[in-house]
Amino acid sequence: MNLILVAVIALGAIGLVSATVLFVCSKKFAVKEDPRVGEVSELLPQANCGGCGFAGCSGLAAALVKGADAGSIEGLSCPVGGAEVMGKIADLLGMAVANSEPMVAVVRCNGTCANRPRTAEYSGLRTCAAMHSCGAGETACGYGCLGCGDCVAACKFGAISINQETGIAEVDEGKCTSCGACVKACPRGIIELRKKGPKGRRVYVGCVNKDKGAVAMKACNVSCIGCGKCQKECQFEAITVAGNLAYIDPNKCRLCRKCEKVCPTHAIVAVNFPAPKAQKPSDAAAGNNANVEYAS
Repeated sequence: MNLILVAVIALGAIGLVSATVLFVCSKKFAVKEDPRVGEVSELLPQANCGGCGFAGCSGLAAALVKGADAGSIEGLSCPVGGAEVMGKIADLLGMAVANSEPMVAVVRCNGTCANRPRTAEYSGLRTCAAMHSCGAGETACGYGCLGCGDCVAACKFGAISINQETGIAEVDEGKCTSCGACVKACPRGIIELRKKGPKGRRVYVGCVNKDKGAVAMKACNVSCIGCGKCQKECQFEAITVAGNLAYIDPNKCRLCRKCEKVCPTHAIVAVNFPAPKAQKPSDAAAGNNANVEYAS
């Protein structure tokens, strides 16, 4: 009986000493968190998507508070919350925040089943990463969309899907938060974050194939062949051609669409522009008469 009592007292003493040590350590080594971090974190959408460049919303909140103490939060933003959330955070921290243009994910591939014929059958793991590591995939293009949906799995907002008819990824710009998760998930670097543009209008090259023109055209009917006609046509120096591939700079593009008209392979894509007005019969007749008079 005495042995049991001694054991209980000994264990109680050990527990008391351990609790005292832990209490002292917690007080001495405690890290005080700025209460503003919690307040900023509450304003963030808690998507924890990583689109801001941090592991989660708490990391961004801490960085915003630290930036505010340093005098600037420039370069820090939440793509999911957008301008509305950043405005509230700026008010809370007493800072000014620059208005950034909304961005949207763009799939730079127009290699549909009709444009890019199937040349092989893949029977391995149905992920883009696995298929890409095995080679060109099921078509002759080693650059195009593989259609396995790694980007779909990465998107937490249901903004991207695989079109079963075309076999390539499509972005729902109404749901896209420009978090960039799909960009990181694509093993071929096809998806890009671009400016959404006025009224959602954008012009871009729907191809990332860097093969020479003849080789690219054998793989896909709408490949960019790097001919440079679009670059010569652009008056704003928005287009560059490098590595057999044209690229349109969204910061310089004025959406005139002249490049689209001169592209011989129709590799340039224009989104959300109004359909051209149908020509009236009278106008068409007048145009024909004018041509006749000019010819004579």
